[in-house]
Amino acid sequence: MRGRARWGALALVVAGVIGVLAWRSANDSSDAPAARMQMVAGGVPPAAASAPRNALPATAASGTAPLSALGEAQRREQLALWQGRLQRAQAALAAYQIAARYPHESRPIEEHPDQVRPFAPITEDRALRMPGGSATQGVHLRTTQDRVFASGNEAVRVTVTLVDDNGRTLPMRVVRAVAHEVNPPGVADTAPPVNVSAVDDGTRSDAAPGDGIYTAILQPALQGFAQYAGTVRLELNLEYAGQPGFIYFDAVYSPERAAQWLPGVREVLANGSLDLFLKAQVGQAGRYVVTGRVDDATGKPIALLNFNGEVAAGTVEFKLSMFGKLLRDKQPAFPLVLRDVEGFLLKPDTFPDRVMMPRLVGTVHTTRSYPLASFSDAEWTSEERSRYLTELGQDVVQAENKVQQLGP
Repeated sequence: MRGRARWGALALVVAGVIGVLAWRSANDSSDAPAARMQMVAGGVPPAAASAPRNALPATAASGTAPLSALGEAQRREQLALWQGRLQRAQAALAAYQIAARYPHESRPIEEHPDQVRPFAPITEDRALRMPGGSATQGVHLRTTQDRVFASGNEAVRVTVTLVDDNGRTLPMRVVRAVAHEVNPPGVADTAPPVNVSAVDDGTRSDAAPGDGIYTAILQPALQGFAQYAGTVRLELNLEYAGQPGFIYFDAVYSPERAAQWLPGVREVLANGSLDLFLKAQVGQAGRYVVTGRVDDATGKPIALLNFNGEVAAGTVEFKLSMFGKLLRDKQPAFPLVLRDVEGFLLKPDTFPDRVMMPRLVGTVHTTRSYPLASFSDAEWTSEERSRYLTELGQDVVQAENKVQQLGP
């Protein structure tokens, strides 16, 4: 879950470096610095990764044997080993330094390409088939679903159309559409199944009549599931040229209303960064995750901003901070635009694990214009970053010392 993993934003950058290092050292499984960096990328403190899985030869691992006791062939072998370890330790340190320039809550949006357009419908291509049956050849279903999680009175819009292999729309009929709960074995349904309209007549959110695209709206609160929390499934029975078909869509629903947005966004230039404060009326205290996107004046996506913290009930402000160095590095055209904000109350160890806040679609706030010199060019600093840099730096120093001892 985005925002939940502490190192999620950094692991993408570090993982690429580690992948290259692992390939280059496929025959050197005793590389402690590389192993330690892999543990860092997975969120494990470097100290926990200090011991390699496969020990070095006794003379190299213990360091007790004097260098004079090594034969020339052994010395060269150990020198090559430690030179490789030094190279990998230096690369691991450099990769982390780059990845940790910015804080977790203010990241370049290119690190999260799936988050650039969060409210775009989920589009899929699926086979036309009955459950357990073979697919009808030459045709397939093209579907969209505008959201997976819904809370309160929110609705889920789905569409389905039948096309051939060349993308041409084919005539199809929706025989039946029904919504029902999906519960674990042994758990009884709290509400009976309900019929849902799936239309191609230009009404009830259908875009255009007779275009072969059938639209259905799943709104659990108004369709008999107002007291249910869990997965609601919409099943469609289809027919094409006398052949039956079947498809379903799942939505995770919570009847609760955790918080509502209030109008107005406050912006503050503080500590070399630009802080945006979004107002909300919080009904349920707990951990909230709020995410927004920032574009520059030309419409270019710049940053993904995140708030993840405990919030008390009442009128609150969620801070989304645009880190100063990120602005200096990206050099965006001002004013900036905050858009497409989503938020939810996190409910760990239960299902559904979140209660959604209403979506804020499109432009939420346009900032004032600032000269880039208004923002700090300093990298992110924290106890966490210092600790990791120290551990990774120690790997470099250890390898450098060994290379100097073994070198000519």
